[in-house]
Amino acid sequence: MIESAHEVPRGTTLNADVCVVGAGAAGIPLALSLSGKGLSVLLLEAGERSQDARAQEHYEGEVADERMHSPLHRYRLRGLGGSTSLWGGRCMPYDPIDFEERAWVPHSGWPISYEGLQPWYAQANAWSEAGRFAYDARTALPSAAPMFAGFDSPIVRTNGLERFSCPTDFGKRYRKRLEVAPDVTVITGAHCTGIRLDEAGANVRVLDVATLAGNRFQVSARAVVLASGGLETARLMLHSSDVVPQGVGNQHDVVGRYYQCHIAGNVGRLTVHGHVNNVRHGYEVAPDGVYCRRRMQIDAVQQRRHGLLNAVARLHFPKITDPAHRSGVLSGLVLAKNLISYEYGKRLHDARMDGEVWARHLLNVVRDPLDTAAFLTHWVTRRTLAQRKFPSVILRNRTNRFSLEVQGEQQPLASSRVALTERPDALGMRRMKVDWRYCLADVESVARTLDLIAAELARTGVGRFEYDPDRLEEDLMRYGAYGGHHIGTARMGANPKHSVVDADCKVHSVSNLYVAGSAVFPTSSQANPTLTIVALSLRLADRLAQRLQSRRAAAGEVVA
Repeated sequence: MIESAHEVPRGTTLNADVCVVGAGAAGIPLALSLSGKGLSVLLLEAGERSQDARAQEHYEGEVADERMHSPLHRYRLRGLGGSTSLWGGRCMPYDPIDFEERAWVPHSGWPISYEGLQPWYAQANAWSEAGRFAYDARTALPSAAPMFAGFDSPIVRTNGLERFSCPTDFGKRYRKRLEVAPDVTVITGAHCTGIRLDEAGANVRVLDVATLAGNRFQVSARAVVLASGGLETARLMLHSSDVVPQGVGNQHDVVGRYYQCHIAGNVGRLTVHGHVNNVRHGYEVAPDGVYCRRRMQIDAVQQRRHGLLNAVARLHFPKITDPAHRSGVLSGLVLAKNLISYEYGKRLHDARMDGEVWARHLLNVVRDPLDTAAFLTHWVTRRTLAQRKFPSVILRNRTNRFSLEVQGEQQPLASSRVALTERPDALGMRRMKVDWRYCLADVESVARTLDLIAAELARTGVGRFEYDPDRLEEDLMRYGAYGGHHIGTARMGANPKHSVVDADCKVHSVSNLYVAGSAVFPTSSQANPTLTIVALSLRLADRLAQRLQSRRAAAGEVVA
């Protein structure tokens, strides 16, 4: 059932077997996966509705360098479904190498393996509505042509796929299941403002909960799961400092540190030889109806040999803001940039737009009416009106000329961190200050990756890739930290001195407190985090069910 926090009697304490804080990509699958297991589940969501503007204000905070990180209320949403209300739907698992301890990547290594998470990845695909768990083009698209005709390389792999969700808004998609589940209660408008430990600091005694209208109550649960995102989870743990002055789980000053996103940007010029049909650069539809797209990636053996961070490269069109591309579609996007969402629109505001440039963009639109009309028709029918939406702008390949859209892993840095200011929000919680950092090794790894790609394209005669090494850092850092990928602030590990949670996502120092979501990822991989967030949450649900049911059985309680 779904209830409002305004209806909870002031000063009361609600009780449940499991309390989940946050109803997004982590919290909703976790709560529903616990349904039917003989446990009562309470799911707290701060927003009262999807994309709740009033609740959203409590995300606002500070960033150390506005050029390097977006404002903190961007890319995150309070409301049922959380940030799945705005994600693009890109799904892919992390790679086996990402879970390894790599000597050339400081602070790498997960306490679980890819194989240990794989059973939940297939379930995560279903929850995300991304079709089969099939991420190799040779099996997912068995009759399709290769990415490049004639390209055969043991170094650069082109058979890896990205699969795309509808994109699924978890709040809308699973709202009915939450409403009818007899053992799951969702309380909206419920802002968790504090984790109250017992005197020894070993157990969560209660959670403090508040509404924007002034109601306050508490929640007591046998197990508490923080599923409020990579930034907000760290904020709540650091703010809760009445028993442990450094913050919950922060005895070794790890909470909020090792904050990662992704290194990303459009780089260089790729010219593919031969006919335009020799390249598959757009989206392909798998037999299950899911949009898929290929990318280039250095083979894991070569990553080890060359000491590379994981990265992928997708084929992309030239720089949008430069009217020299002569594309009516791209110029139309520039002219309509104020109508485009923040995530994509900010990439259209990085150039000098004087009258001459505006006129050249307008001329492109006038000269290219057929392609522009065809694009608009396709966009309306295949994206605006479609339930499964065409993922992004793809242009007809006329010239075999592209840039490479790079998305890469960054090294975990202790100096890259989330901390708290002394400035409180309206509920009394200290606001965040984010100081996201990268290092030169991140950029150098991308450079060596691009060099390997260029060498293999030349060796096979497929094409020529060129980029300016002196401009690479500028190209990768033009928009700073990539989007809403908030990773690593409550990292997973075996050693409590260097991590916050264990292999089961339990906070080392607190017996009944768990973290779900990308906060626990030790490293960022090349992949968008959503699919792994869901998979880890499903795994955690199974662990919690086993643990809590076994305790009931040991106590002689009947487990339904």
